[in-house]
Amino acid sequence: MPNWIANIISVVVLAVCLVVWINLPWFLVLGLAVLLALWLLLTRSGRLALAAARIGISSLPQRWGASSVIVVGIAGVVGVLVAMLAMGEGFKATLNSTGDDTTAIVLRGGSQAETNSVITREQAPLLSSLPGIAKGPNGKPLMSAELSQVVNLPSMADGTDANAQFRGVGEEAWLVRDKIKLVEGRKFGAGLREIVVGQGAATQFRGLKVGSKLNLGNQEWTVVGRFASGDAHDSELWGDAQTLSSTYNRSAYQSITVKTDGKAGFDQFKAAVEGDPRLKLDVETTRAYYSKQSGQLATIIKWLGIVIGTIMAIGAVFGALNTMYSAVAGRAREIATMRAIGFRGLPVVTAVMLETMLLALLGGVLGGAIAWAIFNGYSVSTLGSNFSQVVFQFKVTPDLLWNGLKWALGIGLVGGLFPALRAARLPITTALRAL
Repeated sequence: MPNWIANIISVVVLAVCLVVWINLPWFLVLGLAVLLALWLLLTRSGRLALAAARIGISSLPQRWGASSVIVVGIAGVVGVLVAMLAMGEGFKATLNSTGDDTTAIVLRGGSQAETNSVITREQAPLLSSLPGIAKGPNGKPLMSAELSQVVNLPSMADGTDANAQFRGVGEEAWLVRDKIKLVEGRKFGAGLREIVVGQGAATQFRGLKVGSKLNLGNQEWTVVGRFASGDAHDSELWGDAQTLSSTYNRSAYQSITVKTDGKAGFDQFKAAVEGDPRLKLDVETTRAYYSKQSGQLATIIKWLGIVIGTIMAIGAVFGALNTMYSAVAGRAREIATMRAIGFRGLPVVTAVMLETMLLALLGGVLGGAIAWAIFNGYSVSTLGSNFSQVVFQFKVTPDLLWNGLKWALGIGLVGGLFPALRAARLPITTALRAL
C-alpha cells in the first residue's frame, strides 16, 4: 500500500477516534482510565512505560519553555470553547427558566413568536369564559392580554441604539406571572404613561433609573419601578396595555397569557380552545414556548463554538507536534539507550504519550479555570425571538468543563502520538551516534 494512502487512512481513523472520545460519557472515560492504571501497575510493559515516563516528566523543568507551548495553546482552546458554549448554555437556561407548565400562552394559529401573532380584541372575552383557567382573589380569570412593542434605547456600553421589548400588560399580569417581584418603586398606573423595568434591562440600557423620563412613541413616559423575575422578562419594560395601544395605534393584542388550574387545567383549556371554531389560535405552555425560542440560537452558538474551537485545536496540535518532535530529537540517545537495555516499542510510545497527556491535562485545567473565573455569571445580551435584547448570564457548568478537559486530552493524544511512534521506530544505532 502506498504511504500516502496509509497516511490518509491513519488520519481518518484518528479523526473518528477523536469524535468518539469527545462524545464518551464520564463513566466510560473513568473505565478507560482505570484500565490504563491497572495496565501500568500490574504488567511488565506497563511498569516499564511508567518508569520511562518518570524520566521524561522529571526533565520537564529543564525544557519548560518548550513544554509551555503545549500548556498555553491547549489552555487557549479550552478557554475559548468553554466560554462560547457557556454563552449558549446561559441563553438557553434563561429562556428555559421562563414560564412553567401551568401557564399557557395563546398565539394566532401558525405563529412562531409574538412578533407575528395577532389576537383580536373580540377573541379575548371568548377565551376568558373557557374552562381550566384559574381564578384570582377577586374571582376573575387570571388572564393577561398583552402587546409587544420593540423600542430603541441607548445601550449602557457605548450609547448606541439597541432594541428593547416594551410589553403592554394589565393588572392581572402580576398575578399570572407570580415569580415577578417589585424590588424598587411602584407598579405603573392604569391609563398612565408609566413604566416598570426589569433589572436586566436596567443594567443593559441607559436612562432606566426609577424617576427617569423616556421619550417613546413621541410621548414622554416615566420610570416608576423596577422588578426582578430571574428569567427572560428581566430584559423587558412593562407598561399599561391600553396606553401602549393608543400610543402606537395598535388595535389588537399579540398574545394572551393564562394561569391554568394545574396541568389538568391546561389540558382542559387547550382542548376548549381547539374545539371552538371561532378561535383559530394555538396554545402551549409558557415553558415549552420559551424553550423553543432558545433552541435555534443556542444551537448556532454551540456549533460556532465547536468550529472556532476546532480551528484553534488544529493550531494547538501543530504546536504540540513541534514541541514533542523536538523533545524526542533532544532525547534520542536517552530513548535509544532505554530500548537497548530492554524497553520495547510499546513502553516507549506510552511514556511519550503520558508526558504529552500530562501537559494537555494541565492546559485543560488552566483553560477551564480561566473560563470559569472570567465568564461564569458574566452578563451580556443578544437578540431574542422578538428582535429585542435578552439579557442573560454565561453559565459555565461542570459538563462544559468536563467536555473542555476531553478536548484537551484529545489534542494531547494527537499531538503526542506521531512523535511517540517516531521515538519507538528510531533506529538504535542511529540514535546512539546522534549528538
